[in-house]
Amino acid sequence: MKDDLRCLVVLTIITFHEARQRKVLLLAFFLGLLFLALFAWGFRAAVVETTDLPPTVQRIQINALTLAGLYVVNFLAAVTAVALPVDTLSGDMTSGVIHTLLTKPVQRTAIVVGKWLGFLVLVTLYLCFLGGGVLLVARLTAGYTPPNTLEGLGAMWLGGMVLLTMTIAGGTRLSTLANGVVVFGLYGIAFIGGWMERIGAALGNTTVRNLGIVSSLLVPTEAMWQYAAARWQPPLLLQVGLGPFASAAVPSPLMLGWAVGCVVVNLFLAAWWFEHRDL
Repeated sequence: MKDDLRCLVVLTIITFHEARQRKVLLLAFFLGLLFLALFAWGFRAAVVETTDLPPTVQRIQINALTLAGLYVVNFLAAVTAVALPVDTLSGDMTSGVIHTLLTKPVQRTAIVVGKWLGFLVLVTLYLCFLGGGVLLVARLTAGYTPPNTLEGLGAMWLGGMVLLTMTIAGGTRLSTLANGVVVFGLYGIAFIGGWMERIGAALGNTTVRNLGIVSSLLVPTEAMWQYAAARWQPPLLLQVGLGPFASAAVPSPLMLGWAVGCVVVNLFLAAWWFEHRDL
């Protein structure tokens, strides 16, 4: 048991350091810094323009600006959660690196879980870096912090974890290119489905709303963003439907449990597929 745990920790650390040296991660952090700089500049300029507005209106606009920044963070974190591990198993199998690992007394399940944990640490750090940067800009510039900050970030983190686990699972069966296309395609379906659900709820169209719900159940990434956005907005905005992120179709806390279930199922499938794959 101790040897298995030690192997898992070692594989996690190795995966973390290997991913840290990739150019895609450096580019992601560079683009993140560029985004935070542009956001800080635009946020400050927008706040200056709202100084003459009534306090309630000013607060609504600052909330909308902050959520817009966090919306971009959610997208960048989702892309990173797919781009980092997209070739971790398929690429290792193609290059033959995986055979080097399998010559050691290491279980295949430990390889999958170790790589998953290593990439999860990186995605978590990246989300904290960008999300914390947006919140810090809002706090220092306007003295504003959205309500339920940690709960919202946790929902975003869970959405990124879903994509990360799906990518690792896909890497056990698909080539690198096919894996990226499939996962990004599913992410796009979830994105469109989330908007369909919101529009259907606003218009009272049950069919459109149900189609959006089905896509959310398939890939709950957009549902996690909607849940986070709902927790970050004052209750008044949600009740009256004000603001670009207000919605009549707010996911219930049960959707968080569904997202956790998606992570567990995809991680199980990744381990099972890799264990039974002929290498």
